[in-house]
Amino acid sequence: MKRIGIFAKRHQKDAIRLAEEVIAWLSERNIEVCVDEALAESMTGVRGYPGKSIPPLVDLIVVLGGDGTLISVARLIGDLRTPIIGVNLGSLGFLTEITTDELFPMLEQVLAGNFEVSERMRLLAIIRRKGEEVARYRVLNDVVINKGALARIIDMEASIDDDYLTTFKADGLIIATPTGSTAYNLAAGGPIIYPGNHCLVISPICPHMLTNRPIIVSDGAVIRIEVKFQDDDVVFTADGQEGMPLKGGDVVELRKSRHTTLLIKSPSKDFFEVLRTKLRWGQR
Repeated sequence: MKRIGIFAKRHQKDAIRLAEEVIAWLSERNIEVCVDEALAESMTGVRGYPGKSIPPLVDLIVVLGGDGTLISVARLIGDLRTPIIGVNLGSLGFLTEITTDELFPMLEQVLAGNFEVSERMRLLAIIRRKGEEVARYRVLNDVVINKGALARIIDMEASIDDDYLTTFKADGLIIATPTGSTAYNLAAGGPIIYPGNHCLVISPICPHMLTNRPIIVSDGAVIRIEVKFQDDDVVFTADGQEGMPLKGGDVVELRKSRHTTLLIKSPSKDFFEVLRTKLRWGQR
């Protein structure tokens, strides 16, 4: 690896300090470093690069922060296959599972070519209005359709591969990948899905009918959600970070993306250990 990109929370002092240590460590090994310009503004004598320009330039990206920071970087990577090391600076994250103590030994192994990658599926979300595509998003975690603060219950007609599923009457709907199953889906009572499974989960948010429950479908399925006539605010959100308002009759079409996100795995913990630690299983 000849070039490595660095992203971090620019207003977090621990992140800035650690980024400076990483830059110095890599420079000693003749590795060129490309630092996100938002982070470089908080540092002295460091050249910054526009965030979108970094993924095509580098062989690896180091993200210092939390899961939200990593997801925003994954969006910048787009269709490229640039791997990410996620370093958590607070409590253990589901995606940023590498600790600061593990970072430099992990970088040693990565530079030597000794590492494993977890390949995470993504969703392609297309918004259609009156039959015309008006927006599209690539999603790592989840898609959420929910109401504004004062809106009434939303009617959402769902179909799977053109087969009618049901019309959800709820505060909203979550469609999550296995990676996103531990995010909003988990809080809404949905199941935890092992990252390597090939499936998606549809979870209603506070359904009006008690018999509506989360449903798991194949990742090969095409999911269509039509927002029925609505005179209140309804919002589409991708990964909790970008989105748009929806109107009655809008259709959200979801399918597996051809592109994936590559996360370098921690050498010291597996997915189940992350679950036990993060969710405090076994503790009283």
